[in-house]
Order: sequence, then C-alpha cells, then structure tokens
Amino acid sequence: MTETTSAEHFDVLIVGGGISGVGGAYHLTKNRPGTSLVVLENQESFGGTWLTHTYPGVRSDSDLYTFGYEFKPWTGPPIATAQEILTYMGEVIEENDLAQHIRYSHEVKKAEWSGEDGRWTLTADKTDTGEEVTFTCNFLYMCQGYYNHKEPYTPEWPGMDRFEGQIVHPQLWPDDLDYKGKKVVCIGSGATAATIIPAMAPDVEHITMVQRSPTYFVCGRNADELADQLRELEVDETWIHEIIRRKRLKDQDTVTQMARDHPDMVKEELFKGLREILGEDFDLSPHFTPKYRPWRQRLAFVPDGDLFHAVKDGKASAVTGEIETFTETGLRMEDGEEVEADIILTATGFNMNVLGDIEFDIDGAPLDWPNRVGFHGTMFSDIPNLAWVFGYFRASWTLRADMIAKLVCRLLDHMDEKGAEVVTPKLRSEDEGMERLPWVDPEDFNPGYISRAMHILPKQGDRDPWRHTQDYWNERKVFPVFDLDDGLVYE
Repeated sequence: MTETTSAEHFDVLIVGGGISGVGGAYHLTKNRPGTSLVVLENQESFGGTWLTHTYPGVRSDSDLYTFGYEFKPWTGPPIATAQEILTYMGEVIEENDLAQHIRYSHEVKKAEWSGEDGRWTLTADKTDTGEEVTFTCNFLYMCQGYYNHKEPYTPEWPGMDRFEGQIVHPQLWPDDLDYKGKKVVCIGSGATAATIIPAMAPDVEHITMVQRSPTYFVCGRNADELADQLRELEVDETWIHEIIRRKRLKDQDTVTQMARDHPDMVKEELFKGLREILGEDFDLSPHFTPKYRPWRQRLAFVPDGDLFHAVKDGKASAVTGEIETFTETGLRMEDGEEVEADIILTATGFNMNVLGDIEFDIDGAPLDWPNRVGFHGTMFSDIPNLAWVFGYFRASWTLRADMIAKLVCRLLDHMDEKGAEVVTPKLRSEDEGMERLPWVDPEDFNPGYISRAMHILPKQGDRDPWRHTQDYWNERKVFPVFDLDDGLVYE
C-alpha cells in the first residue's frame, strides 16, 4: 500500500527533466523571478533521451549549435555524444542553480483540472520509495517529449521465436551484451542505425543493415571551419555560438527549400558525399537510393562519413527488401536471400505518445486528445493553463523548446497584467466548421512513427492561430509578437 502526502503547490509545474524541461526552468527563473516552480522527472537524473539511450555510439543527429540552448554557447564538435550533451546540461543546471527545482524519480500518473479551483492536481509515484505524492499548480508545462521510453516500436515478424540468438531493441540496450566477433544484423536505416553500425563495426565480425527502403544520408566533417577560425581569432564564445547558429539555420533553410524546389539537384549533392568515400564506381542502388524526395523524411547526418567508411572497409553492408521470416540463424528475405546473425538489433523506431500517456481529466471528464485543436502547436482547445513542448522535425528540437519557453513566460506576464488566473484556447466564431487537419501534414513529413500515431494526436486547423506549421523561419518571427488575446479566453 502506498503512502500519500499532502499536496505541495507551485505556480508552474514542469513535467520532464530533459532538454525541454531544463530549458523551461531556466527561462522561468530568468524571465519571471519569484515564480515558484518544480520539475518532475521520472528518471534518477536529468537528460531524458540522453540518459535513457545507452546503445553504442549514441549521439545527436542535430548539430549542437542549434540543438543546444540559445542562451548557453556550445564549444564542442557539432555532433555530440550523449555524455557531452549531459555534461552541457549539467553545466546549465549548476550555473543557474536549477537543481533546487528538480525532483527526480517522480513518475506522474494523473493530471486533473478543476475549474472550480482553477488549478491542476497531479498525482505521482516516487519510483525510489513507492510513495504516492500529490502536487497542485496554476500552470502545467509539459516537457516530457513525444515518445514512449519504456515500449519501443518493434514489428512482429514471423519466426521471431525460432531465432536462436539475441533480439535487442537499441532503446532497451542491455549493459552486458557481448557482440565482439559476432555477426550482427541491424534492422532499420534511420539515425539510430547510422549511429550504432559504425560504433559496433570495429568489434564485430560483420554487421548488416537490413532495410525495407533506403534513407538519405548527409556526410560531412564533424567540425565547423568558421567556428574554428573565429576561435583562432579569440572571438568570444557567445558571439561564435550566435554566428554559427544563425549560419547553420540559414543553411538548413536553404537546403529544405532546395529539396522542395529542386529535389534532383539535392539528391545528387547527397550522393556526391557518399561517392567521395565509397568511390565513383560504387553502385548506390538499391541500398542507398531512396524512392522519396529528400527531406520528406528526416535526413540522417553521418559525421565524418563513419557509416560509409565501415561499408568501404568491408565491416558493414546493406540488404534491402522485405523480411519474409526470422530463422534459427538469422533472417530470410522475400527474395530468398539468407542473412546470418548471432544478434539482431531492431532499430525500428519508437512509439509516440501524447503528453506522456498520463491520464488527464478536465472537471472529471477524461480528455479526448484527438478532438482537440492545437493553438500555435503548443496549447489546445478547451484545455486551460497548459502548454506542451512539441519541437521541430527538420530543425533542432530545442529551437522550438526555447521559443515555447519564452511564450509561456510572455503568457504568464499577460495573465498577470489582466489579473487573470485561467487562460483557455477557444475556437472563435469564425472558426466554426473549420476543417480539422492532421497534426503533421503527411505530404510534407511522413516517417513511420508519425503515421502510426496520427490517430492519437490532436488536430490542427487551416488558419492561424490553429495551425502547426513546423516552420521555424516563420515561427521565430510570429511567436514573440502574436496577439495573446486572439483565440485565448481569460478568467
């Protein structure tokens, strides 16, 4: 039987101590000194993904000049290891005295809104003691990310029970997995596969990337020449961070537009990077020639081309096609090809969730997320005093996390000015009958994890303020200035 303590109250309660939650706590303490806040994190420490993912080589697939916070310069290589990111986040916590606000090993189970009281009540389990604890807050700030850390996505293939080796999902990596000298198959060709294959290649007998369809890869040096040059000139790191950040964002925007307007040109440029490593005579089809246009799914960056050096060295290879069945000794593809394995890694992605799969009630009624419409992709129709950090797919997640943190501060300031205690997005009279669109436009971005989860996600509208554009270059101008009285009702 669990013990229950009396509720603690805070002005703002943040769920999640990863990159978004730590950033949110920073912005609140800097922009709204005196605001009482608590961060509830279910793990034993901060870091989110960078703490829970422990597979070989785990690293960012976004550059840290843009994935890092806008307020703290990044001084390491653009693509960083999980440990480097955790060290960076730890410095943010220490330098800004944020540890006092964070409660670890707190798993939130339920969130209930009371219109009568004008506050949220959250119930959490302390996973280290089994104690049940209760918190109340005026504003609920959801920073827990968008995928299930405990249950990754693994398709059910025929014959999985016949395989005599080990089947491992990278998200649940066992500490004692011995892969030295083994034949390894990695199912999948996304960022995880692009990370894990070159990390394991030196130690395995051979590692085979088995993919249903190819992915676009970007090869480049894990360095920034301009940043290095500015450091030689002894330019302040704060300036360097901002200059490189702006340059990289501009370059990313240019590539995204080029991918839309001139996809064949972008494709050839990407292939050029592969051929520089593999040689001009290497046949890029079928294993490295996707059928979709560049950027319709996220590009996987390969720092220093390490994945393709493993292919060139003969330690890694690719097999493309559908899996017919697992066998005792590996996989059999639909074309009859046999792929031998001692270990099979299912780098097949993750399961999305909405707001941490926490049970939500509004005045005693269960919350039906798919029927809600997003307000600028961060608040939701008829849900009071709540914001959710949903970052970018193509650009770095943290760009939007920083942007939403500033919005939350601006919104709380606006509520103070109006003497309001409750703010709720409400569809306006001109929005009656507005078309409800998918949370993410499948014609623009359609990876499997989004497609599988579309039915559980909220909707967006066909007009502002109800659109969720995923367009950093537009939102960076709109978020600081959009009208906080348009589509929001205050009480």
